[in-house]
Formats: sequence, structure tokens, C-alpha cells
Amino acid sequence: MPELIFLIILCGYFIQSVLFVIGAKKKFPRLNEDELPTATVIVSARDEEDNILNCLESLNKLEYPQEKLKIIIVDDHSSDNTGDIIDNFIKSKSIFKKIVPDEPKGKMVGKVNALATAIREANGEIILTTDADCQVKPNWVKTIASYYHENIGMVDSYTTQIANSQFSGMQAIDFIYLLLVGGGTINLGTPISCIGNNMSFRKKAYDEIGGYEALPFSVTEDFTLLRAVNKLKIYKIIFPLEKDALVTSRACADIKSLYHQKKRWAVGGLDVPLLGYIIMFWGFATNLGIILTPLLFSPVWLYLVFFKITIDLFVLYPIHQKLGIAKNLKYFLIYQVYYTLYVIALPFIVFISRKVIWKGREY
Repeated sequence: MPELIFLIILCGYFIQSVLFVIGAKKKFPRLNEDELPTATVIVSARDEEDNILNCLESLNKLEYPQEKLKIIIVDDHSSDNTGDIIDNFIKSKSIFKKIVPDEPKGKMVGKVNALATAIREANGEIILTTDADCQVKPNWVKTIASYYHENIGMVDSYTTQIANSQFSGMQAIDFIYLLLVGGGTINLGTPISCIGNNMSFRKKAYDEIGGYEALPFSVTEDFTLLRAVNKLKIYKIIFPLEKDALVTSRACADIKSLYHQKKRWAVGGLDVPLLGYIIMFWGFATNLGIILTPLLFSPVWLYLVFFKITIDLFVLYPIHQKLGIAKNLKYFLIYQVYYTLYVIALPFIVFISRKVIWKGREY
């Protein structure tokens, strides 16, 4: 009987996994190069002296018509040398501009305040956001911008992480899996999630929702903006699978920072639509079955565990291959352990406390 229940759960998990891949591989029309819109890239940086220079150097290599591109770097009241590094780098680079955000007021606190301040200064038809610990590819803006036909309100894409150890490698694979879920559901018409370090949106759509000032505060401002644009029912939101649109970030350095990251995402994700909870249920139930293996051990149970692991590899391999990062799958087994443990633990962690600590701030 337990094996039958586990099999039914795995069938649901398999079906939704296939749908994720179908959605993720969906193709969309692109603009010609002479039709590309004006664009503004925004990076919010707070105490990022170890990362900001690499980010700036990658942004400086962007291949986009110079007359159509501006880059705004927000020094979000850093207490280290982040501001000085920005100042020194952007000297004589007219395409860059540094700003310091308005003082936090009411719900406009943290990163959302920094972004809102920068967006008010932006004059591009589209806004692209990434983070200070990220590096972008030379064709990042060009690839994303090429999808902005008149009916497109948001274009999101994938982020991976530098994978040079078991600890960073499992995080890198997890990033791709979570974004596969987000991208697959977006492309199938039900936006559930995206990530702010590789997000873009039409400035006109942002203005129509009233900007961040009109939205409720959230520790995951990217998800809140996604939902608001979707509610307009005017624009399409897409999530293309493009190697040139891939962003690379730094993995969390230790368990403590990874814990705070996961908890922040989990708390922010409580506002997902019903479909999001259905997806989470299949993930939780399937991984609970893995955890129960020692208690319900049998040859059939082991076959079912192998089936679950095969499903995950079936889902992840083609996406990694398309993005040019298939080498990261050497960390697949440690990712399986990591994913199983946190999927089971997170609901209980959030139930006990919804306090979020991020970048030295408490929410």
C-alpha cells in the first residue's frame, strides 16, 4: 500500500515536470537589430565591495547601441568601499550613472526603495535589473531586448551560479531547477515566480501599475512586480531559454547565508497563486517519500526512489545543455540530497517564524 501511494505521488510529480520542460522550451518571436528599444540597466548594491567590480566590468562589455543604453548603479547606503569602487570605475564612462537612493520611508525600504529611486531616473523603454554579485554576458541586453514586441510586458530569464565545489554546485543546480519551474509556468500562461537578478520589464507597464510605491511591501519585490504586471491583463510575460541571456551570480558562501536566502524566498513565496501550492505539494510529498525510505524500505520502494531521481535528471539535463552549463551536473547527487532536505524543512521553518534577515536588515 505505501508503494502504491508513493507511485501515485510520483506520477503527479512526473506530469508536472514534463509540463515544466514543455513550457521552458517554448519559442518566441524576436525583433530585428534595428528595432531594438532603448534600455536602462539597474543594479542595486549594498556592501558589495568584494563583488561590484566584476559586475561593473561585465556591464562595461555589453554590446548594445550606445545611444540606446544607460546603466544606473545604486549605492544603497553601503558601509564599506562599494561607493568608492563604483565612482572610480565609472569615471569618464558616460553610459554609467551612480545614484544614492532616497531615505527609506514607510514601506519603501531596503532594495525596493533603491530600485524605485533608480527607475524614476531611468528613461529607457525597457528596464533590466541584475545584482551586484552577478556577471552578465556581452549580448545579455540585446538578447532580452529582442523579445520586446509591443504586446510584451516582461521578459525574464535564467541565472546560474559559479560552481566550483559541492556546496556551490548544489546551489547552482537548484537555481536552474527553481527557474525552470518559474519559466515553464510563465510560458504556459500562469506566472508563479521569477528572479530579480535577471528580470526585465517595460517601463510603460511599470508606470501603469503605479510602480513599487503602489505595491505592498515584500521581501521578494521581483515576485510582487511579476504578479502586478500579470494582473494588468494587457501584456504577455515570457521566459525565453537563451544561453546569451544567462546571468551568473555568486553562490552563498556558508550555511547561514544560504539559510537566510532560502527563508526569504519561502516567506516571499507565500503569496503564490493556488497552482504554486499545488506544485509545492507534489515536491514536498515526493521528497517526503525519499526521506521515509529507511522506514518503508523494499525493493519496489528503491525502484520508485530511482524513478524520482531519473525524473529530476530528465528535467535538468536539457536545460543545462541548452544554457551551456551541463558540466555543473557533476554535482547532481549532492543537489538531490540538498533539495530533498530543504524542501521538507522549509515549511516548518516558515511556520515557526517569518522574520527575514537580509543584507544586514531585518524585515
